[in-house]
Amino acid sequence: MKQEYKPFYEKFGLNVVYYRKRKRLTQMKLAELVGIDRSHISAIELGNVGVSFDVVFRLCEVLEITPKELFDFRD
Repeated sequence: MKQEYKPFYEKFGLNVVYYRKRKRLTQMKLAELVGIDRSHISAIELGNVGVSFDVVFRLCEVLEITPKELFDFRD
């Protein structure tokens, strides 16, 4: 990950946290539903890793949101 993009990864992660909590899901439950490890969810939420489109689409399905909503970064 290029450091210049780190703020975008962090904003993406904050959106994952927001929508996960809105659905009242733990990181463990979200990871189970998406089919990835809980530590990967944690790393996504902290903005420490990028995600594939497959994971983005699965997150959206589970969280019942659109990709646009997941990428709608707040200031």
